[in-house]
Amino acid sequence: MMTQVMVCLPRWIAVFIQFLLVFILRCSANDLTIDPKGYVVYCPCMGRFGNQADQFLGALAFVKSLDRTMVLPPWVEYGKPGGRPPSVQIPFDTYFQVEPLAEYHRVITMEVFMKNLAPKVWPIGKRKGFCYTYRQDSSCMMKEGNPFGPFWDNFKVDFDSYVEYGAGLNYEASSQNARKWNERFPASSHPVLAFGGAPGSFPVQEQNVPLHKFLVWSKFIEKQANDFIAKNIPEGPFLGLHMRNGVDWVNVCDNHIGKETNRHLFGSPQCLGYHFEHGQVTQEMCFPPRDLVKKQVRRRVKKMKAKVVFVAADADPMIAELTKMLEPYKVKVVQFDDHEPHVELAILAKSDHYIGNCISTFSAFAARERLMAHKTNSFWAVDNLLSESKPKKKRKIVGHVADEL
Repeated sequence: MMTQVMVCLPRWIAVFIQFLLVFILRCSANDLTIDPKGYVVYCPCMGRFGNQADQFLGALAFVKSLDRTMVLPPWVEYGKPGGRPPSVQIPFDTYFQVEPLAEYHRVITMEVFMKNLAPKVWPIGKRKGFCYTYRQDSSCMMKEGNPFGPFWDNFKVDFDSYVEYGAGLNYEASSQNARKWNERFPASSHPVLAFGGAPGSFPVQEQNVPLHKFLVWSKFIEKQANDFIAKNIPEGPFLGLHMRNGVDWVNVCDNHIGKETNRHLFGSPQCLGYHFEHGQVTQEMCFPPRDLVKKQVRRRVKKMKAKVVFVAADADPMIAELTKMLEPYKVKVVQFDDHEPHVELAILAKSDHYIGNCISTFSAFAARERLMAHKTNSFWAVDNLLSESKPKKKRKIVGHVADEL
């Protein structure tokens, strides 16, 4: 009943209630056992959700290799430029369940850790920050700027000293690297390794992609997605689309495409392969022209006999254009009116086929979830540039199914 009421409320109120309920549950978690093997804490301070999720998978693999408990950080979200506050921290379990992650490795939310364990294992006066090299004097300057300062301030963390770990150590999830970390910084003298950024590679390494199966949407997100589908999408196949066409994204495409070859951009390994087995990044992959988008959608709708097209976009969802184009096929075009991106991702993951942006890590999140569920994905302007009249054939792309030629 409570969840049904929350779905009807404005997003900020619903998130606040969810946060309050989670906080109440956490307050009862007082009898926690200290992990003698130590903890890893970090700020997910690079980029927005898609980038943070990419690095989370690498961090999860790295922490498991160290055999320390992973402290699940909140997700960092940003408002409009110049707005206040400059960034906010959304508790990890607002969007994802903790229990599935615990099946892979020991985890604890940062809220529970700071309230119940930090006073014992990471007390004020003994809080060390770790960085590859000092930025100024003997300081890692881990609280300088946004979101670094607001993130640590959210938990009232000030660093008493810093540690430069330097060459010879990295975030590779290997037994050899883990042994070096544990020999140099044993849990007995360094119970908490606190990093100013995620201890994971970006973009996500190929071997860590399967870890996405442990990221399971919270019931709060899952119910909103299911309710939207039940209300707006009748029985029959539906096509999910993710479009990146905001001004900031256009600038990314203009400023970074074509500068260098054999260099990935954000999520591009998902469709080009980690060793460029399937080509190079192109402008059309990053920011596909409207005519190409319509052509690709029309082809996919006809092939799968879709009844509904669901669109998630950061700017223009092209609802009017797509509706007019698909009118002869009696296909409805819909979007999630509240524009809650995590619910949109959950809906995209449930579609019968998905077209995402090859470069976008936000697109990649839905693509990975679908890959775990053995669902088909394709990407704008990938294997889609030749005439539809030409012979059709299929080609695999890093575990995804490409559009037909």
